[in-house]
Amino acid sequence: MTALLEVEGLVKHFVAERSLFGRATAHVKAVDGVSFTVEAGKTLALVGESGCGKSTVSRLVLRLIEPDAGAVRFEGRDLGALNAEQLRAFRRDAQLIFQDPYASLNPRMTVSQILTEPLALHNLVPPARRRERVEELLRLVGLEPRFARRYPHEFSGGQRQRIAIARALAVEPKLIICDEPVSALDVSIRSQILNLLRDLQDRLKLAYIFVSHDLAVVKHIADRVAVMNLGNIVEAADAEALFAAPRHPYSRALLSAIPVPKPKAKRSRIVLQGEMPSALNPPDGCRFHTRCPYAIERCRSEMPQLSDDGIGHATACHRVAELPPADAIVPSDGGFTPTLEKLVAAFNAVEAVGRTGVGNETRA
Repeated sequence: MTALLEVEGLVKHFVAERSLFGRATAHVKAVDGVSFTVEAGKTLALVGESGCGKSTVSRLVLRLIEPDAGAVRFEGRDLGALNAEQLRAFRRDAQLIFQDPYASLNPRMTVSQILTEPLALHNLVPPARRRERVEELLRLVGLEPRFARRYPHEFSGGQRQRIAIARALAVEPKLIICDEPVSALDVSIRSQILNLLRDLQDRLKLAYIFVSHDLAVVKHIADRVAVMNLGNIVEAADAEALFAAPRHPYSRALLSAIPVPKPKAKRSRIVLQGEMPSALNPPDGCRFHTRCPYAIERCRSEMPQLSDDGIGHATACHRVAELPPADAIVPSDGGFTPTLEKLVAAFNAVEAVGRTGVGNETRA
């Protein structure tokens, strides 16, 4: 079965500095060889720190910006080969929900005008039926039809995001990219929007790319998760498998930062040491090696490839088979966790025993 969306070797470098004669002298390597697939009716979450390239990937997928290399295929069609007319037709199949509901809606247009615009642009509904269609869209996202006459400033943040979702649904898309759609909302409203997105997915058979840095949110909406670090995917797996047993050291550090709803639970976070490298000048080899406690010389010189284990769990780490069990670092019940320093010390001690065969010499 062909995936709805296939992304292969996507690359995007932005010019950061130019010489006096206009020649590019420095580039920001925002996306550097990203590949993934999205199945129809499923949700892929792209997660990682700010600046890792998540939002750039989403804009490349929609061809809002052009890639330097790589391919994006939607239902088997290469999006890079589409002309202007074909690209406009593709826009109906793939939509984007922005992060900020206050900035993504035109303040000079009523809700009715905002929702009617895509209907007229793609000529989907006759003019006589557009008012009825607007009312249908508002009901679909949990708003009353009478709101159609109001302007965006008359709504709360959660209501504005519902209007943005209705605008995306107006053209009946197959894929929606949600670029941190709940990060600008109050915590009490986030669950309502997430439940709405899940309900719409079940009813309309939508596929989502959910961009977020909040793993607690991702856990409840994603079918599959891809973890990004400095323009690369370092781990990709089904959501249940990744949250139960993350393999990459970076994924483990991210998951250890999720708050546990147990005030008295004794839990130690994995605090990464060192500075995050710059995308202007990323380090050689594995881009995480400057902060990874398990890095060896090979990590500093050779970029690890994203390797699948045959059951859908892919990891880009030279030492993935040698790392301590994940359940010792990221507990599922919020119980006590040994500190990172103790785990690394124990790991190094075991490794030293393997090299020397003398146990007493490696004890702390």
